[in-house]
Amino acid sequence: MPKASTNGVELEYECTGPENGPPLLLVGGLGVQVISWTETFVATLANRGFRVIAYDNRDIGLSTKHNDWGPADIKTAFTQARAKEKVEAPYTLDDMADDAAGLLDALKIEKAHIVGISNGGAIAQTLAIRHPYKIATMVSIMATSGRHGLPRPQGKVAEWLARPRNPSGTREGAMDEAVSTAQLIGSTGFPSDEQVLRDRAGRLYDRSFYPAGNSRHLLASIASGDSRAAKLGEITAPTLVIHGREDPLVDLACAKDVQKSIPGAKILVINGMGHDYPDGAVPRIADAILENSQRD
Repeated sequence: MPKASTNGVELEYECTGPENGPPLLLVGGLGVQVISWTETFVATLANRGFRVIAYDNRDIGLSTKHNDWGPADIKTAFTQARAKEKVEAPYTLDDMADDAAGLLDALKIEKAHIVGISNGGAIAQTLAIRHPYKIATMVSIMATSGRHGLPRPQGKVAEWLARPRNPSGTREGAMDEAVSTAQLIGSTGFPSDEQVLRDRAGRLYDRSFYPAGNSRHLLASIASGDSRAAKLGEITAPTLVIHGREDPLVDLACAKDVQKSIPGAKILVINGMGHDYPDGAVPRIADAILENSQRD
């Protein structure tokens, strides 16, 4: 895969679909690598005519790492954030949004449709605020506005969010964790194939097992605070919010706050969908992305 240099980092990326299709940038969440995006999702978007661009955010996959920082202390960061104290981090969502804008510049793309999932939705929102001229349309999927006072993860989900990924450090551990994560926050209303989950986790482990980057992605989100929420009203790009009604990680109220905060934004709530995008929901999601792109 090629790399693009921008904003002081190198980003690994991959393009799929017709070269002359409208560019669509996929912005991943915590620890998402290029190959994290399901084959079904990417192929379905490409079949809708998009030139799909996926990339490794900084500090994950094969993009530039921040090895000198060390793993993030997430529990301390959450405590500091709740006390409204400054949270130190090697980068913030602003930096990650600037990376995305720089990648588009490096690819000589003037404007693109942006699809951000989970924490990638927060990056996409930040991108639309900081670089409005780069955004044709935006889709924010299973993401929050970051506004204080919205529901937070509870119980086992909150514990899962704060603990290190795959503490065993083994390939088998990564595969086991993929299954247990799907059982905890995945879609209860759609069938899933455990072997598919295990195979993808194995490929991700082989490509780049780097849990410290995953923790620093979360740290970047915590350190960014809720300043984004007050600026969502500045977004002018046609926006669609997509969310699972059964999402246990990011409550539906968080998605509704995004939709209400962005002028003219629409929302699609999918019954049975949790904090993932199961193959069974992909055609509906892709159709909604295509329809939103035609609002440009």
